[in-house]
Amino acid sequence: MYTQAKPESKNGNFVGTAESAFLFVCPTPFCANLTRMPLTPQALAALRQDYSQRGLDLSDMAPDPLVQFQQWLAEAHAQQLIEPNAMTLATVDSTGQPWTRTVLLKICDARGFAFFTNYNGTKGAHLAGESRAAITFWWSALERQVNITGRVTKASRAESEAYFSSRPIASQLGAWASPQSSTIPDRSTLEEAFIQAKERFANAPIPCPEHWGGYRLEPETVEFWQGRRSRLHDRLRYVKGADGGWSITRLAP
Repeated sequence: MYTQAKPESKNGNFVGTAESAFLFVCPTPFCANLTRMPLTPQALAALRQDYSQRGLDLSDMAPDPLVQFQQWLAEAHAQQLIEPNAMTLATVDSTGQPWTRTVLLKICDARGFAFFTNYNGTKGAHLAGESRAAITFWWSALERQVNITGRVTKASRAESEAYFSSRPIASQLGAWASPQSSTIPDRSTLEEAFIQAKERFANAPIPCPEHWGGYRLEPETVEFWQGRRSRLHDRLRYVKGADGGWSITRLAP
């Protein structure tokens, strides 16, 4: 609900907008720390950024999109962004409904883009039925995104086990404790499962669960997007040919 606030004044004159004369007061503990008013439809529609940092030309691009991606990822990392390897993964269920979630890129090499997860979760079920998927990286500080499509296959067991062993102990235990995407009655159920896993492996190395491992998206298209003024963004798309080579085209924004 809204309540009228005492406006600030200077020399007897009101300072600020009419909107600032009202405060949003939340009557429930849910938003006890809420200090800002919700966006109005007009304010939401007005949110925009005119991108102006740099352009993108064909002469800037490496012949191989994976080489180009690694360069952009390194630049994002140099900006000290929080998890520059975070990517949106899109999969499709058996009805054709797309689903998205954020996962972390853990291996990027000539073979493609690899991430690790519970094979029994929702995305695992989707990929078992439809191997085509897409991923997007968004780096707002650089006004850049990369959009990738391709087919996903499971990583080798040896590769999954090698990565699993490099994870923090708590993350290894979490892989054993969480029945990913399954309905659970409450958080205490999950926490108890974590305690049980911790006790189970208290005096032994934690093995990689059979239901846990890597997936790799082998790219078929890779689009590099650079924000530009007036929404005239630069879009350069690599497309993989039948011979394994890459062609690059410019797309209209």
